[in-house]
Amino acid sequence: MDEGKMDENEWRYHGEGNKSLVVAHAQRCVVLRFLKFPPNRKKTSEEIFQHLQNIVDFGKNVMKEFLGENYVHCGHPLSRPVSSIPLGFFRKLTLFSLLCFPESRCDKDLDTLSGYALCLPNLARLQTYRFAEHRPILCVEIKPKCGFIPFSSDVTHEMKQKVCRYCMHQHLKVATGKWKQISKYCPLDLYSGNKQRMYFALKSLLQEAQNNLKIFKNGELIYGCKDARSPMTDWSELAHHLKPFFFPSNGLASGPHCTRAVIRELVRVITRVLLSGSDKGRAGALRSGPGLRGPPVCEASPFSRSLRCQGKNTPERSGLPKGCLLYKTLQVQMLDLLDIEGLYPLYRRVERYLEEFPEERKTLQIDGPYDEAFYQRLLDLSTEDDGTVAFALTKVQQYRVAMTAKDCSIMIALSPCLQDASSDQRPVVPSSRSRFAFSVSVLDLDLKPYESIPHQYKLDGKIVNYYLKTVHAKDATVMSTRFKESEDCTLVLHKV
Repeated sequence: MDEGKMDENEWRYHGEGNKSLVVAHAQRCVVLRFLKFPPNRKKTSEEIFQHLQNIVDFGKNVMKEFLGENYVHCGHPLSRPVSSIPLGFFRKLTLFSLLCFPESRCDKDLDTLSGYALCLPNLARLQTYRFAEHRPILCVEIKPKCGFIPFSSDVTHEMKQKVCRYCMHQHLKVATGKWKQISKYCPLDLYSGNKQRMYFALKSLLQEAQNNLKIFKNGELIYGCKDARSPMTDWSELAHHLKPFFFPSNGLASGPHCTRAVIRELVRVITRVLLSGSDKGRAGALRSGPGLRGPPVCEASPFSRSLRCQGKNTPERSGLPKGCLLYKTLQVQMLDLLDIEGLYPLYRRVERYLEEFPEERKTLQIDGPYDEAFYQRLLDLSTEDDGTVAFALTKVQQYRVAMTAKDCSIMIALSPCLQDASSDQRPVVPSSRSRFAFSVSVLDLDLKPYESIPHQYKLDGKIVNYYLKTVHAKDATVMSTRFKESEDCTLVLHKV
């Protein structure tokens, strides 16, 4: 990409997260990612460039090794400051950000001084051509979250080994006003590999998208949710957008039946794509570890509860194909071998060492470099604590990588196959009435900060305690009332 003169008319606001803001090019399949920092943490231009380089190195040397090179797109920092970016362009971005992003997450300032940015492919497009194709593109972004229940013996709350983190956290988020209602989505259903459970999980995401699902049409957001006050989740409107993709002959009438048919096709296509794939990453190196232990079903999953009420057992894991992205992502998530309860004392051990020897921070690679040596140390899956700082550091780094995988997003780009698609080398997925060329990518792969571990420890306790005090206590009260009622209604037969 040209790093000289930048025409602000060629770029448009694309989206943002808590740590960055993204603009997309009108013609090329590229985006620029500008960093955001808390007002009290201003960084020099050199520090910002190194921060961007660390993001690239971690993606290339760690996540690409685990997930596969076709799924991970590292990008590159612009090699020198883009000094010619008009200041007015940044002002427009900042204003647009304030209008579009939740107020609760507008506590960081956009880096407008260094001029550095990360140049990446636009993952809302098919990852084949450098320029935007003149054909309709549909993109589904899914943030699947953690797909397993902790199996560590360090877990002290029994409930954590029955109910997944996501389902517990939902109750706290609704109570604090983050979302209006609890989602029926449970990550364990999506990661189960069982199509019935995966269908339910995806439909639940469509019903209550929160910030775990977004749909783009030709790069524009048509379905999603920024926060509780600004949902974009109208199924009939979504079906109107999607109908030309899944029913191109227009033989389907409008109305509820049409909406259900279109949503059903979307869910089936996404499921097929998620179960596909043969990209070779090195996640296989993790298979010698503890494996997928713990319960295969979350007790709080509405899917599981519904079947239990019918006296049926929940279908267990059918097993994800080992080449698919969900399987690889789950393997990386399971680098969290000890849970935050077992990890936090090891973090404190590293902290005490750094307090005594602060100059060792660079040697321990807390802030990088994220190179091959860093990756190799992640493959040590032992859980026997020998009391050393080296053991503690390895578990801390594994936890940071696992948390990154738990919070990543999967981008599925779909485009109707052209009639003469014989020369098209991209994978194809069928639907009832059409066929789609598709590409699958992962984003949000910045390594989670070392400094966030105390926050994660406190948040974990807060989530579990709230769930135990409210939901579980309520369930226990209901059961107790039912038992008392059965006592009061006991029929006593006297001998005549």
